[in-house]
Amino acid sequence: MLHPPLDCKILAVPVQEGAGRMGCEMGPAAFRAADLAGAITELGHSVRDLGTLLPAQPRRLHHDNPALEHLPEVVAWIEALTQAAYEASAEGFPIFVGGDHSLAAGSIPGLARRAQALGKPFFVLWLDAHPDFHTLESTTSGHLHGTPVAYFTGLKSFDGIFPPLPVPVDPKNVCMMGIRSVDAAERAALRETEMTIHDMRAIDDHGIAPLLSAFLKRVEEADGLLHVSFDVDFLDPSIAPGVGTPVVGGPTLREAHLLMEMLHESGRVTSLDLVELNPFLDERGRTALLMVDLVGSLMGRSILDRSKGTYR
Repeated sequence: MLHPPLDCKILAVPVQEGAGRMGCEMGPAAFRAADLAGAITELGHSVRDLGTLLPAQPRRLHHDNPALEHLPEVVAWIEALTQAAYEASAEGFPIFVGGDHSLAAGSIPGLARRAQALGKPFFVLWLDAHPDFHTLESTTSGHLHGTPVAYFTGLKSFDGIFPPLPVPVDPKNVCMMGIRSVDAAERAALRETEMTIHDMRAIDDHGIAPLLSAFLKRVEEADGLLHVSFDVDFLDPSIAPGVGTPVVGGPTLREAHLLMEMLHESGRVTSLDLVELNPFLDERGRTALLMVDLVGSLMGRSILDRSKGTYR
């Protein structure tokens, strides 16, 4: 399938307050050093660097859960990014480069608002070892990068603390893949949701292709917009060590490339998060380079031109 060139916009979001360790704020610099923009332009797309987002002014906030860390700072990032994502998605293909995965609590609500303005259904593909489905009450670590999915799907825990959601994402339109680290509170909450969740056992049993194809078929039938939120820890740490929350047993390099190639062929992806890259934990840029290579697959790079049929 041939696709027209994209007008890509890269916005750096160096939030690290949602994570449990320092280093994610250097993620955007590592992606730039790995030449993310060059990898996209060499495939015929255009790239505009929108620079680095600054958070809103933090407000005094209080919650009864004493474990919560950096609540005012994370909320300030969410406030700024929600508006920035809405504006960046007016035209072109926005890429939000983090930063920890609390970034998605800003990017996805802003994009959902844009989809509503366009009269389009909005879908999310969540690529992560973790479901990030904690509420402000249930988290015991207090790390707010574990809460964005609960927030943007409309759970009430966040009322009066996080910004009011302009448009909650319908849980039926969320598909998680690669899940392999779920604690008891999240497991109980996930039983009550209508999200599609493919853990690593499902991927082992069925393979990535049929699971992803079924979700993409739903997006196609709804004529929807698809956002991909890609956490580095989705990948097995043997191939992507530069992450603060590694979980063994993740997808292989070939599985990850297949997924990105299928997303490109679908023609449905309209925006992208790249999060949780921690260059301080990487091996001479290995993970950053791999992530840029995977973005290349999403943007159309392939070994052979599959539109011409089978090579013999």
